[in-house]
Amino acid sequence: MCEPKPPSFTALVAPDLPPDTAPATGSRRKRLWEVPRTAHCPVVGVCLPLDTLRRVVNKALGGETLALDYDLHVGVVTECGQRNRVSEAVQRELERRCAHAVRYFSKAKTGEAMMALWQAAMQAGDVAAPLWAALTHPRCTTELHDQICRDIHMIQHQAGATVRADVRQLAEVTRENRELAREVGEARARVAQAQAERALEHDRVASELMQARATSISKDTMIEALRAEVAGLREAMPELQSRLHLAQRVTDLTVRNRALDAEVAELRRGLAAAEREADAATARAAQASRHTAAPVATPVQLAERSILCVGGRHAQIPIYRDLVERHGGRFSHHDGGIEDNAHRLDASLAAADLVICQTGCLSHNAYWLVKDHCKRTGKRCVYLDQPSVAGFARSLAALPAEDLSSS
Repeated sequence: MCEPKPPSFTALVAPDLPPDTAPATGSRRKRLWEVPRTAHCPVVGVCLPLDTLRRVVNKALGGETLALDYDLHVGVVTECGQRNRVSEAVQRELERRCAHAVRYFSKAKTGEAMMALWQAAMQAGDVAAPLWAALTHPRCTTELHDQICRDIHMIQHQAGATVRADVRQLAEVTRENRELAREVGEARARVAQAQAERALEHDRVASELMQARATSISKDTMIEALRAEVAGLREAMPELQSRLHLAQRVTDLTVRNRALDAEVAELRRGLAAAEREADAATARAAQASRHTAAPVATPVQLAERSILCVGGRHAQIPIYRDLVERHGGRFSHHDGGIEDNAHRLDASLAAADLVICQTGCLSHNAYWLVKDHCKRTGKRCVYLDQPSVAGFARSLAALPAEDLSSS
């Protein structure tokens, strides 16, 4: 099973010691150099790991062994064929490592019992120590020895195939492990980045929260200060509530006054429109009366007398003027304080010989001023409730002659 000892291993081996003769019968166990040579290779290869074998050889030879693993194995197998320092060192190491299996196999008193223990060890998958205990057992015959060697030979083949499968599987697992490690690294990088972003976001939110709390505290402080100031002002001004009530009342009245002003303006616009329509109607009626054959009333000759008309509509004033001047009089007009200055009314009244007061179109002050002046001076005054051209003409026609002729 093993090749002859290579020349490179010769220098590593110590001089041979005198061999012992193994007993053919009895309870004595075989020594390593007493076991058939066909068993040395599996014993050394299976029962001793390479690092342990190298350590044993270095200790036995007293130096560092420079041989490769294969050369070391072949050299030790060769040296195990006889008793020497290497084989004795290997014998002691095997006895130490396999002591438990040796004690367990010592219970077998027959070859069949020993083989039963060996079969059980193979089924259990642990054959290193049982191999040494079985091959050195006192009841291990040549036939049993050959059977054990055949079994360990097949186990080694199967182990080799298993190792190759394990190597392929290990390579696949290693590849998957690298892929998983890469994915785990990427995942860790993503997690680290997410954690960093989350930490930044947390810091930003914490800063904003702190600023918001500072702003809230500042606002609360300002509110308390304003409340204290308001309380102080209320204590210093007990009538503040009444003033506030009056101010609110003034505001409400101002709003109502504005509404009333708007309503009055609207009414005035309506009144002005109605007056314009009435003036137009009056003008049309006067124009029509000029062309009629029989007038309503024919005023007397006024003989350069001054006729003052107080009040009246603006559209009727030219008609009044034309009517007076056609009958020899002089016409003057005052609107009764609506647009003309009320102070000019006194001068107009003093210069007039006859006053026609249209009470529906003048102010109260002008009315009482006219009435008071005429009463004091005894001047003739005609009052018209409704301003109209016909009423004005009738007032002139109804005047007594002596009033017109008197100066």
